[in-house]
Parts: sequence; C-alpha cells; structure tokens
Amino acid sequence: MLKGISPAISPELLKTLAEMGHGDEIVFSDAHFPGHTFNANVLRADGLGADTLLAGLIPLFELDAYATPVIMMEAVPGDSLDPSVEAKYRKALGYQGTVERIERYAFYERAKQAYAVVITGETAKYGNIILKKGVTPVA
Repeated sequence: MLKGISPAISPELLKTLAEMGHGDEIVFSDAHFPGHTFNANVLRADGLGADTLLAGLIPLFELDAYATPVIMMEAVPGDSLDPSVEAKYRKALGYQGTVERIERYAFYERAKQAYAVVITGETAKYGNIILKKGVTPVA
C-alpha cells in the first residue's frame, strides 16, 4: 500500500501507467470486452467499476493536451447509448472536454494498438473507454 494512491489501482496497473509514454493509449473495458483477442498486455480488475478505476488513476495520469484524450465506443446502428455512462466517466475523471466516439470495429482496432487493456467489472452497456496519456508536468 502506498500513500496517496487509490487501493483500486493494483501494483500491475501502477507499473503499466508508469511505463506508458505520452501519446500511448490504455483501454478500460467493460466486463464483456474481448481484451485478450485484441491485445497481449491485459490486466484484470474484476469487481471494480470503470469509474472507480478512472477516479483512482486520474491523480496519477496526465491526459493528452494536444489530441482528444478520451475515446468511447459509439452505439451500433439500431442501438442506443445510455448517457449516464459517459456522465459517470466524466465525473470520475473530472473531465469536461470533448469525448470522441468511434465505431465498434474502429474501437477494436484502436485496442490492438493500445499499450494495455484493463478489463474491469463494469457491466454498463458501451462501458469501454480509451485514455491517451499526455506529458506529465515536472513539479
């Protein structure tokens, strides 16, 4: 246990976040996401909602200031999004900027290129989110 770090952030996730460079992306997926299909670097956070993990990591993680740093999956044709999911993630991140929405298969392609995929216990429909890391300011 470390002071100032949420207990939701596992040692493996902390290591992954520290290894990432600016511009790298990390996926926080819902419990149904086929993470192992798309990425070799998969971490498990079963039982934890994505918002809990996002709230725990944002004090440690600088979002990219030069590109849209928050990406979510758009609904497939004929389906609809629950706006409370995005609202919950925005609140957890303290983020008021633009959220880019991309088509399901484009999201999968992006997951293949991500630094890591964290499979959460999130059960919300379309509960997948990608964060792009920015440059960590020197204090």
